[in-house]
Amino acid sequence: MAGIRSAAPSGSGKSTLLNIIGLLESPSSGQLRIAGQAAEQLDDAALTALRGHTIGFVFQFHHLLPALTALENVFLPSLIAHGTASAEDEALARELLARVGLKDADYKRPGELSGGMQQRVAMARALSQRPRLILADEPTGNLDTVTADDIFKLLRQFNREHGSACLIVTHDLHLAQRCDRVMELVDGRLV
Repeated sequence: MAGIRSAAPSGSGKSTLLNIIGLLESPSSGQLRIAGQAAEQLDDAALTALRGHTIGFVFQFHHLLPALTALENVFLPSLIAHGTASAEDEALARELLARVGLKDADYKRPGELSGGMQQRVAMARALSQRPRLILADEPTGNLDTVTADDIFKLLRQFNREHGSACLIVTHDLHLAQRCDRVMELVDGRLV
């Protein structure tokens, strides 16, 4: 697990960095390889497929769909990938919601959830495809210390059990220090 500790204000180079790694933006120079594939050689459809099957995103702003329940938001990646969610997808979504402490929130819509609860739904959604890469932007920013610790442990567990690489961007020095590798981003540059 790697952590990037940003010394700059929110919204600076860290978002661009995550967007490039997450195949949402193209780099201005250099090469990016995700799961052994050179991103610059892929068309939009291939980039979308690679992103959907390989990367789990935890955005700082949760991007939950307000018309969907928490459960539906978690299995949304399966709906997008397969056009439907299987009974297994739904069971995994329920399990992940329970693992992030939201066992009783399955049928609540985002507007009925606190910011911290929405953040945990977004975490469950990011893990629902058991991605090879998890990109997490301030994944514990809206959480109390106990819940933040539980979320970090869950990321660590996915890292170990599923081989998921985790890249966490945070201003929280305590969280960053728990990562295997820490890089610091100052004025848009890794130092």
